[in-house]
Amino acid sequence: MRWLAMGSVAGFAGLVALGSCNASSIAATDEAPAAQTTPVAPVVAGEAAAAAPAIRKDFTLKGELTQGGWIRGQVPSRAVSASLNGQELPLDGQGRFFAAFDRDAGASATLTAMLADGSTVTKQLAISPRKWNIEHVNVARRAGGPSAAFMERRRPELAQINAARKWDVKSAGWAQDFVWPVKGRISGRFGSQRIYRGEPGSYHSGMDIATGESGTPFVAPADGVVTLAAATPFSLEGHLLIIDHGNGLNSAFLHCSKLAVKVGDEVKRGQYIGNIGSTGRATGPHLHWSIKWRNARLDPLLFVGPQN
Repeated sequence: MRWLAMGSVAGFAGLVALGSCNASSIAATDEAPAAQTTPVAPVVAGEAAAAAPAIRKDFTLKGELTQGGWIRGQVPSRAVSASLNGQELPLDGQGRFFAAFDRDAGASATLTAMLADGSTVTKQLAISPRKWNIEHVNVARRAGGPSAAFMERRRPELAQINAARKWDVKSAGWAQDFVWPVKGRISGRFGSQRIYRGEPGSYHSGMDIATGESGTPFVAPADGVVTLAAATPFSLEGHLLIIDHGNGLNSAFLHCSKLAVKVGDEVKRGQYIGNIGSTGRATGPHLHWSIKWRNARLDPLLFVGPQN
């Protein structure tokens, strides 16, 4: 995790520091003559300026400016709206926002804030490329695609997944520091991909965490609301759980052996939500954790620190 913009701030919660001043006054009483009241020192211009909130002329950001990465930030003072590459970014009551960059994001992005007077503040972001784990396979990709029977089952599952990601959840989980849902060996990394005789296959959309056995409990990485809990295993994902963290950010957990929450439940960071398994299309017990922001697929490893 690293700071990306001007301003020394200790943590995202500290992006806004509102100072409070408790003024005490000494009231004159009938027994105390007016001449004995404590004089009030005049306030000089410099002191008044020091007590006033600082004016932010630029964006304040932290996060990972890279493909599959993210930023949390605060808009300049008096901003009434913000956007990333022309897409509106919802602001909370403190002017904070979240944005992210797809696995295949381009080399740059533009943040824009509209101020109350109609002027704008623009910030250009350099998005660093990443070297993905690409495996070239000297076999042809299987032709023909999925069968009609499979797609008959698959279409309703995809409809449920798409609907779950369209919820408008009022959660502040997006503003939290994420925690590991479970500790274990990383058996599959985000962004890895196979190339079949020059034809690229789908890249790995999440991070696989293996603990060696089925049934290991896992927890919510941040606050949110459950928008999908597949009691009947899906064809690929098995028992699938999706948690919306607000602001268009959501986590999906695949191949679970058990789900401990249901649709509509509010969950807290670190709360037990299910158990690892190998349901769906999986070769062994592990937790596949994927994160999306709107249509961008993100690297979960960039949301958490090293395993302790």
